[in-house]
Amino acid sequence: MARNLPGFQPQRRVHPVNKTELVETVATHTGIAKSTVAEVLGGFEDVVLDSVAKGEKVTVTGFMSFEQVQRKARTARNPQTGEPIQVKASKAPKVSIGASFKKVVRGEEKAPRINR
Repeated sequence: MARNLPGFQPQRRVHPVNKTELVETVATHTGIAKSTVAEVLGGFEDVVLDSVAKGEKVTVTGFMSFEQVQRKARTARNPQTGEPIQVKASKAPKVSIGASFKKVVRGEEKAPRINR
């Protein structure tokens, strides 16, 4: 039905890129060995996880930032009974997308060309 509407453009189906495919693509694009790319990506993950767990903010300018946020204790309600429930204070991860990333996704800037 919606396919006949003027201006309607169906979204292109793109399969998600998993970690193995990401490593392969970066290795092909940069000419660096897959094992080295996998090691660097693993190191990046370790540094981000360790830093955020300690409460530090990690920023890759223009791309994204990772940080820990504190959630206060609060009173919620059981949706079935309406009974008040005490929710404990907690910590949660927060990921924010950078301005350059947003501009590429919106089509305001061109995405970099990569060798696959």
